[in-house]
Amino acid sequence: MSEQQHRSKSGFETRAIHAGYEPDPTTGAVIPPIYATSTYKQDGVGGMRGGYEYSRSANPTRTALEGALAAVEEGERGFAFASGLAAEDTLIRALCKPGDHVVIPDDAYGGTYRLFDKVAKVWGLDHSPAPVSDVERVAAAIRPGETKLVWVETPTNPLLNIGDIEALAAVAHDAGALLVVDNTFASPYLQQPLTLGADVVVHSTTKYVGGHSDVVGGALVVKDLEVAERVAFHQNSMGAVPGPFDAFLTHRGLKTLAVRMDRHCDNAERVVAFLATHPAVSEVIYPGLASHPGHEVATRQMKRYGGMVSFRVTGGESQALAVCDRTEVFTLGESLGGVESLIEHPGRMTHASVAGTDLEVPADLIRLSVGIETAEDLLADLERALES
Repeated sequence: MSEQQHRSKSGFETRAIHAGYEPDPTTGAVIPPIYATSTYKQDGVGGMRGGYEYSRSANPTRTALEGALAAVEEGERGFAFASGLAAEDTLIRALCKPGDHVVIPDDAYGGTYRLFDKVAKVWGLDHSPAPVSDVERVAAAIRPGETKLVWVETPTNPLLNIGDIEALAAVAHDAGALLVVDNTFASPYLQQPLTLGADVVVHSTTKYVGGHSDVVGGALVVKDLEVAERVAFHQNSMGAVPGPFDAFLTHRGLKTLAVRMDRHCDNAERVVAFLATHPAVSEVIYPGLASHPGHEVATRQMKRYGGMVSFRVTGGESQALAVCDRTEVFTLGESLGGVESLIEHPGRMTHASVAGTDLEVPADLIRLSVGIETAEDLLADLERALES
């Protein structure tokens, strides 16, 4: 079956497992080999085999991953990078120039905010924050003729706000801008922004795509071939690509994404139900709750509501820090999306870079990445931490 057939006819799980690679014609190997090579023999000057000349430009292990990523996101081309921020930086350089402007979420991931505010701004790229859940305020933040990208996360990190991708795409396109959606929290299994009008999807593949907390990576998937050519040029020119071992691990993780995400969602729903009735919890933030302001939009554009849960505690920052310190099954650590459950204090950890800005997160906020362990063990762990 060709890659195009995988995209148009096969289900998500089939595409995640088979797209991007055909069994090796020589050996019949069903898994892409790890091509641990930096260069390739040419058949005469310029006589490249399959277009491979140097592994910064292309490597067969990475090519297989990129094809699979494009297939699961239903895009035209996928691009793999050494990290999520490397993917973001390459996209910015490919699509923007000094003097341009970008709209970003007002509760963006701290690393994304740092990239725009401390790196791209010095380069000459301006940005304005706006809530992704308010289409009118996003539209008001756009500067006609200057805004090149409307950049959103949905759900956002860590407040789990929801942006209406179709409506945001319309606003961006009316202004001549492109819509970029960071799909890391949802994963390609739960949401495909390109089918809803987005132009580019961003992933930290370190998270749910890789899924095992053993590899760092990033990805871009695009639906327009002209944009793809610009990204491809900058990917090669800037060189922030993953090695073949990292590409192999990421691709292996992608193959089991669907079954893992269903378990992440099952466990997250159990955790949410527990937290919602606990007296030490003042607020539970989860798009699956009917009380969540983005619930209707999330229901429309997501398959399920994900494995990320945020909540606030009644005792303020000191209690939040204590809860993070007391859990045993939930590991205190940054990152998310692995098979193991993680707990963190965003204000002191992943979002420390936005402290003192308009993007500062509440001090009593705790973020959970709910893993795929036995649900009863997760609930007992949280109960002990909250009641100590």
